[in-house]
This record gives sequence, C-alpha cells and structure tokens, in this order.
Amino acid sequence: MSSHQNLEDITEDQLSLASIHYLRSHYHEAIAIYKRILLDNREYLALNVYVALCYYKLDYYDVSQEVLAVYLQEFPDSTIALNLKACNCFRLFNGKAAEAEFRNLMDNASSSFQFGKELIKHNLVVFRGGEGALQVLPPLVDVIPEARLNLVIYYLQQDDVQEAYNLIKDLEPIFPQEYILKGVVNAALGQEMGSRDHLKIAQQFFQLVGESASECDTIPGRQCMASYFFLTRQFDNVITYLDSVKNYFYNNDIFNFNYAQAKAAVGNFIEAEEVFLLIQSEKIKNDFVYISWLARCYIMNKKPQLAWMLYAKMETSGESVNLLQLIANDCYKMRQFYYSAKAFAILERLDSNSEYTEGKIGACVGVFQMIIAGREAKGSLQEVLHLLKSTSNSKVEYIVRIMKKWAKEN
Repeated sequence: MSSHQNLEDITEDQLSLASIHYLRSHYHEAIAIYKRILLDNREYLALNVYVALCYYKLDYYDVSQEVLAVYLQEFPDSTIALNLKACNCFRLFNGKAAEAEFRNLMDNASSSFQFGKELIKHNLVVFRGGEGALQVLPPLVDVIPEARLNLVIYYLQQDDVQEAYNLIKDLEPIFPQEYILKGVVNAALGQEMGSRDHLKIAQQFFQLVGESASECDTIPGRQCMASYFFLTRQFDNVITYLDSVKNYFYNNDIFNFNYAQAKAAVGNFIEAEEVFLLIQSEKIKNDFVYISWLARCYIMNKKPQLAWMLYAKMETSGESVNLLQLIANDCYKMRQFYYSAKAFAILERLDSNSEYTEGKIGACVGVFQMIIAGREAKGSLQEVLHLLKSTSNSKVEYIVRIMKKWAKEN
C-alpha cells in the first residue's frame, strides 16, 4: 500500500497496477488500465493478450477470442496466445476443438513449444476429460497452480473422496474456484463419513462464495447458494436458486438429481418424478438415494406398483429392507393398502417385530375395506387371506372369519 501511494501516471507504474488488479481478481479494473494504455500505444500488441486473459477470467470467452486475434495475426506461433485460444475453445465448444489449437504447436517442436511444455501437457489432460491425469498432474502440483485443483476434481470423479481431501486440506483458498472445490470436497467427505464438522465447513465456503459481490450473480455463485441451502435443508431456497440457472444445465444428470430431490423435499412430487426420470446416468439410477426418492414420488403420485417394481429389481440387502419400510409406511399413509400389506409381510418374515405384524394386519384390513368399497379388485382378497395365514392369534382368526363370511355372501 505504501508503494501504491507513489504510483505515477507512467506506463511501467500503470502496468504494475494492472497486474496487481489481475492478481486480486479485479479484472474490470485491469482491463480499463490496459485499454487506456493501448489507446496511446497501439504497437504494444502484447497488452491484447492481457486483456484477452482478463475477459477469459470474466467468462467472456468470445470477446477474449476477438481481442486475442489481434495479437495472433502478428505472432501466430505464440505458445501463450495459442494456449489461451485453446482454453477459450474448450469453454465455448469442447475438448476436441481445444486440442485442435495445439496441433500446430506440437507438430512444430520448436523452442517455443519447449517453453510451455508443462502447461500444455496439463491442459491436454483437462481437454481429454481427465485422461492421463495420474501420470501428468502429480509432478505439476507445485508447478502449475491449477494442477492441484484438477487432480482433486479427477479424484472426485473417481469417487476417491479421501485422496481429494488429502490434496486440498492444507490449501488456503484465495480464488472462488478454490473455495468452491474445498466446499465440494468437504460436503462429499461429510456425507460419506456422517461428519457434521466437514458439512459445516462446506456450508461456510458455499455461503462465502454465493454471497460475495463478485460471484453472487454468476452461475457458480448461484450453485453455491443452492448447495448451502441444500445442506441446511432449506429446500424452497434451493429451488429458487436452481430455477435461476436451470436453462444452463439442460439434461445435466447431476443438476437434475439435486433439483428433483429439492422438488420432492417440498412435496412437489409430480415435478420431482418427471425430473428423476430425465436422468440417464446408470451410476445415479443405482444410488439408493435416487431409488428411495423415486419410490416415494411414485407412491405419492398414486403409482405404488412402480415403487414395488423398484424393490423387486433390488437384491436383498440393508438398502432393500429400508426401501420395503418406506413402501410399507408410505403406502399405508396413502391408503394403498395392498402394497403396504405385501411389504409388511416380507418385513415380518425377515424380522418377527410386532410392529411389522400389526402393520400387516392393519394393511390387510385396509385392503378388505377397499374391496367392500369397490376400490380394489375382489381377487386381492385371496392374497390377503394368504398373507394373514402366517400369523396365528385370536384377533387374526376373527378377521379371517369375517373376510371369509363376506366372500361367501358376495
């Protein structure tokens, strides 16, 4: 700050000031200085690269490309400029388009390519969706700042949350991306270990980014607020924030998974079911969180047979027992007694808990009432009698007698 007082209106001082603005993420201020200098000094072509880099950081990738073109016209083999052009292509299009920009550099193995070798190796891993990450990124962790972050993302994608945490736990976040990534890792670890401490850290980081003046209106900033409210179970707010960015995540499975859970959590089961069914990822569809929420949506939307089919596809495990309990209780609440009775009967067979027996008997009586009211097929009575046969006490015998008497008369 003491040096700041001594700055003069000369090019070197102003360039130094612009650099500091850039390092502090004050990109608009840096652009203003560069543009002012360029007005008087058109021949300072390299400043176009700095301006393009600022626009890249502000997510204006197409503007960045236009500014960069001025420099590339004069210096078509510049490693720095071609790398930035490739990064813009990656953001605007995809990894293939980005990689094509590197072709010229790699074909011409000049000293220019040697100069940016590590940077380009690093970026190729990103463009190729993480391919070769474990070979390329570890040696670059202390060379290229983003290498650590991209290695963390790679471990997260491989579900190796502990490795991701080990890499990032000592990193003191400065930039929004670092706060976000540290938040994501702590949220994942907190949910995996059931650790409230990690979840609290995640909440703080998400809130910090989401409420910051520079990020509150960006897509990542809004996602951060949605994540913060998700972890604090304020699902109305989650929906408000996800609604504001959903046009950017059309057919994104992870976005839809969170969006559908939030919809279901506030009781909007019709829309939640629609969004759950948009999801294509087999990994998510086999996740118990997905299966149980979808089953609840089916039951609440009066489709208990579809919830039962989800259970029928599962192998016997702790999760399949949890799903049975959900079907038994939710179907009972929704007066879908036939499937409730079936679920309670299996639970009773697995564990002779008196609550399951009472649940089964109550649901069987519920089915009988529905048959009398004409809201259940009469054929179901035979199955109900079969379910009751496995329980022998005076109450059940009395119920069975009444059912059989009614069946004879009707």
